[in-house]
Amino acid sequence: MFNRIIAIARKEFRQVGRDRRSLGILIFIPAFMLLMFGYAVDFDVRDIGLAVYDADNSSHSRELIDAFIHSGYFNLKYHLDSAAEIDPLLDRELVRVAIVIPHDFSASILTGNDVPVQVLIDGANASAAATVMGYVHTIVQDYTLALMSDVFLFSGETVFAQPVDYHPRVWYNPELRSPVFLIPGLIAFILMVTSTVATSLSIVREIELGTMEQIAVSSVHPAQLIIGKIIPYICTSILSTILILIGGYVLFGVGVAGSFLMLSVLVLLFLFVALVWGVIISTTSKTQQVAFMKALTTTMLPTFILSGFVFPIHNMPVVIQAVTYLVPARYFLEALRAIMIKGTGLTAYWEQIAALLLFGTLLVIASTVHMKRRGYSTY
Repeated sequence: MFNRIIAIARKEFRQVGRDRRSLGILIFIPAFMLLMFGYAVDFDVRDIGLAVYDADNSSHSRELIDAFIHSGYFNLKYHLDSAAEIDPLLDRELVRVAIVIPHDFSASILTGNDVPVQVLIDGANASAAATVMGYVHTIVQDYTLALMSDVFLFSGETVFAQPVDYHPRVWYNPELRSPVFLIPGLIAFILMVTSTVATSLSIVREIELGTMEQIAVSSVHPAQLIIGKIIPYICTSILSTILILIGGYVLFGVGVAGSFLMLSVLVLLFLFVALVWGVIISTTSKTQQVAFMKALTTTMLPTFILSGFVFPIHNMPVVIQAVTYLVPARYFLEALRAIMIKGTGLTAYWEQIAALLLFGTLLVIASTVHMKRRGYSTY
């Protein structure tokens, strides 16, 4: 049994070595995708264009403007002479935020009255606008708190206490950097697509070359053929995973907080599922072009949209949430983020491991049955 598997694996290693396209898919394309997605997909909102119309031009209004500038998020691009200048700037996307400070800003503060400050935000990009609103709220809240403190001290109070004194702490990603969230998703996306595409071409290539008939009349069991076929791709995919992890750490500073052993087990399980799915696609296709299109269709969009890579699953409609349970990348990504970002133990993601094991078992059974029906075995 093992001799047959080794013989098939040795043959496939030679084929992969001669097939530069497969090597490119498995090794170079993942590195290219890591660079492209890692730098292009970024949810951090920085260098926000800011325009200010300060009708008061007092020390208090300048302090408010300075609070925005020194926050590190906003870049003051325009100091306006009238509020009418704001609309053209927002329309042409020259700025994303505009602040209008009324003429009685300082006077209202000194008399203890409320003073309205208008903040206009470009909401064309809803996600970025929500982030900007959070920045604005925090800056204005801190500025207001500082003003209250000054008023109390000016009135002769020696002690000023906040009604609620909170000190938030962010775990796992204190700087709230997007790459920390995105790199595990990129690993899942890249491995699922490249591994499935590579193996989807393996058996259909044998059919096109006419060598599948020779295998069909041999004593090779379908399960042996499947295992022998995926062994070379597991090895090259592991190499690709190592390169991605190194690239993620060197380029984006995203390391592995948890166990490397559990990470290795998880990656092997996921690769097994992806590679067996590629074998199923290969046995149901007549040409390599058809197999390639099937592999892309069944891996790229589901992994990108339905795995939690970019879009939170809990925000999706209930029907779509149910569909995500059929996407293996969902389980892999949940466990991968638990290991890489949180450094948690097996108790936090054993259900995901079990789901991947179930997927792998069912896919092997399905591919074995299908290959028997296609006559790729004398058993």
